[in-house]
Amino acid sequence: MSKRILMVEDTEDNRQIIRDLLSTTEYELIEAADGAAGVAAAAAENPDLILMDIQLPVIDGYEAARRIKADPALRHIPIIAVTSYALSGDEAKALAAGCDGYLAKPFSPRVLLAKVRAFLA
Repeated sequence: MSKRILMVEDTEDNRQIIRDLLSTTEYELIEAADGAAGVAAAAAENPDLILMDIQLPVIDGYEAARRIKADPALRHIPIIAVTSYALSGDEAKALAAGCDGYLAKPFSPRVLLAKVRAFLA
């Protein structure tokens, strides 16, 4: 059975980049365009991994990650923060919110795939 990845990203261009990248893999992609939709999709779809943007409408990625990690049924799902926030301290903030990994934009497709594979191995 293929692993399922939930991508929570509000920018269509960024969604397309990840869509194209993952289309060459065995992973199934689920998409949400804001933080609240991401939390709802995580609950409804129970994905194997979440790629979480931080700058999101409705609720930001930090809050979405906190809500997912606060739910005992969802807590096990690894979350990788994928963000253009790449200042000192941002990775620590993402990890403190419950993210399990961190990737700064713009990212190398190879690095993103390597991170995804590491979490889904």
